[in-house]
Amino acid sequence: MTPVEFANKYGLRIIEPGCGEERQIEGAYCGDLLSMVMGRAKENDAFVTVMANVNTIAVAVLADVACVILCEGIHFDQMSLTRANQQEVCVLESDEPAFRVALKLGKELGLC
Repeated sequence: MTPVEFANKYGLRIIEPGCGEERQIEGAYCGDLLSMVMGRAKENDAFVTVMANVNTIAVAVLADVACVILCEGIHFDQMSLTRANQQEVCVLESDEPAFRVALKLGKELGLC
């Protein structure tokens, strides 16, 4: 399932589509400590977080995740969204807690 398909199915907002129509979500990583995300998120994971700054976009690029899902109704600032656009990072937003979003990902991907 692509990030855009996931967003449409579960009512997430597509803030920056990036390459979210081409990439496939293969797993999920939930975390807000960016140094851990850099070392533990896998390529094509959906990165579920509440950390909304430009460094989150940089980590998403380094980890080569399929998308960033910002939870709890939190929003990126314009500088972060500009960087996401430049780097073709798909950014989704949800008002739900990260745990609920992760559960939906897990069920959709057959991980739980």
